[in-house]
Amino acid sequence: MDREPAAGTTLFPEIEPYRRDWLAVDGGHRIYFEESGNPLGFPVLFLHGGPGSRTRPAHRRYFDPAFFRIVLFDQRGCGLSTPSGSSIANTTQHLVADIEKLRTTLGVGRWLLFGGSWGCAVAMAYSIAHPDAVAGMILRGVFLGGRNEVRWYLSGMKRFIPEAWQAFTGGNDDGIVERYRGQLLHPDRSVAIDAARRWYDYEARTMSMGDMSGDTGAPAADELLARVNVQVHYMAHDCFLAPGELLGNAWRVGRVPTVIVQGRMDMVCPPETAAALAAAMPHAELQMVPDAGHSGSHPVIAARLCAAVARMQAALK
Repeated sequence: MDREPAAGTTLFPEIEPYRRDWLAVDGGHRIYFEESGNPLGFPVLFLHGGPGSRTRPAHRRYFDPAFFRIVLFDQRGCGLSTPSGSSIANTTQHLVADIEKLRTTLGVGRWLLFGGSWGCAVAMAYSIAHPDAVAGMILRGVFLGGRNEVRWYLSGMKRFIPEAWQAFTGGNDDGIVERYRGQLLHPDRSVAIDAARRWYDYEARTMSMGDMSGDTGAPAADELLARVNVQVHYMAHDCFLAPGELLGNAWRVGRVPTVIVQGRMDMVCPPETAAALAAAMPHAELQMVPDAGHSGSHPVIAARLCAAVARMQAALK
C-alpha cells in the first residue's frame, strides 16, 4: 500500500545513484540496493510500502543530497530484487535481517529511517531489534501489520467504496486472502494475472480517496503478479507478527527521535494506529494533516515529510 511521491517543489531535484548493486542473503534472495547523494554523508534508509511495492527514483528526492548518503533497497521479492515475487524465506524477520546485513555491508554505524505505510512496520520491527543502529525515524501513513488493520482494509472499506469492494470480493470477503492466494498460484497464468489485476485495482481505488497525482498506473503483468503475490503472502501470515507485537514493544525505541506524519482522512491506514504509536513513544511527534489521505503524493504530506527530514538533518549535524 504505497504510491510514488509527486514531483512537487518541496522535493529536491532528481539525482542518479552513484552505486547500484545486489546483496546476496539467505533463501536464494538477492536484494537490490542503491546509494545516491553524498558518499560521506549521514546515512538515511528509505523503506518502501506494500508489502510488495518497490523503491522509485522520486524516493531519493526527500533528502538533501549534499548532506545525506541516501540508501534505497527493494525488499525480498520486490522491484529489482530476485527472485521476483518469491514468497520463499520471505518474512518480516528476514527483512529485518536484510537491513542489518545491508548496514554492516555498507559500513554504517547509525542511520536515519524513513518509512511509509508498510515501511513503518518494517522500520519499527528493525528499530525494536536494533535500537542502537537507529538515529531517528520519519514515518508516514502508519501501518503496523495488525489483524484489525488488515481487516479494515479488506472489509471495512466497503462502507466507503462499496462498488470497488464488490468487484474485489464478489460480495463475499470470507477467506478473501486465501481465495486470492489460490488464484495467484493457478497453473493458468491468465487466471493469476486477472486476480492480481483485481487486487491491484482495489488497492488503487482505496488510494484514490487521497491524492493520486503520483500514481503511474498499473505495472506490467510480471511486476504486477510479483507485487500482489508478496502482499497476499504477508497478509496470509499476519505479516509474520504476533498480535500487537510492534505497538507492544514500541517502548524499546521510545527514546529514538521520531516524527509521524499522518493524513487525518487516511482511509487505507486510519489515524488511530498512528495516534496509538505516538502515545507509546514519548519522544515521537505526531503531525495530523487535515484533508489529506494516505498517499505521500499529497502536497502537504510531502511538504511535512521534507520539513521533518530537514529538522532531523539539523539535529544530526
